[in-house]
Amino acid sequence: MLKLADAMHRWSPGEGAGATDPRTVLEASWSEIVGPQVARHSHPARITANTLMVTTRSSSWSHQLSLLADSILHAMAARIPDCGIERLRFRVGSLPRRASGGDPPAPRRMSRRSVAGRAKAASASQALDRFRREVEQLQGARRSQGWHSCAACGLLIAPEEGTRCTTCVVADDDRRMRTVAQLLFDAPWLGFRGTAELASGLQEEEYERIRAQLLTRWWAVLMAARDKGRLSADGRERLIASSYVLLRSNVSPEEIIPATVRGILGDELHDLIYGK
Repeated sequence: MLKLADAMHRWSPGEGAGATDPRTVLEASWSEIVGPQVARHSHPARITANTLMVTTRSSSWSHQLSLLADSILHAMAARIPDCGIERLRFRVGSLPRRASGGDPPAPRRMSRRSVAGRAKAASASQALDRFRREVEQLQGARRSQGWHSCAACGLLIAPEEGTRCTTCVVADDDRRMRTVAQLLFDAPWLGFRGTAELASGLQEEEYERIRAQLLTRWWAVLMAARDKGRLSADGRERLIASSYVLLRSNVSPEEIIPATVRGILGDELHDLIYGK
């Protein structure tokens, strides 16, 4: 399980962001994200994959916060656009001791409405209702400033971000990269045009970059087998060698000749894989 601090270390602030340590940005912003009353009874604990585990003071708080999960995710994305958190989970546990014994640390940037100047909520229900209203007010204010919903996930994004949020753009690029990599392994003779017909949005520059990365990676696997003088128990090197030769040569399986295969692999590796 990945600790929150380690996961946030991978995050880097965007242009115009402050110099806050990425390791602590989510914890430091928790009070602003959920409000001080809610933050007093909850704590962002760990990240597993794209899921944030939130520790709460009681099962009642876990239940109430679960009802506001979407609002919390939207608030987190607005405060920390690149955090990559898509889901929330809640569990009851001990909250970390505050250094001052009081409210959570104040974030670097405060909202126009002073958090410290508000009256404290009388109950958990009141605190959650206040948080819900503030999220709705924030979304309304941003829409009036030209913000719009991401076409893919519905998150509010700034006008200059186009039709999709950064998270969805990155996710789409990642899916396309995996699709292209699989196609180059299964059908390396398709070339750019054939692959682009099966991978929507693929550009030739991206295709060539993925192709070069795969050739380098596959060759490293083949060289390791040659140096050891044996293949893996499952014989994966045979499949990799076949895809490597076809992708490297840009020749279809029907047209490839043994001399080409031997020339690309070299005598030692060729004989190890296919025999003399």
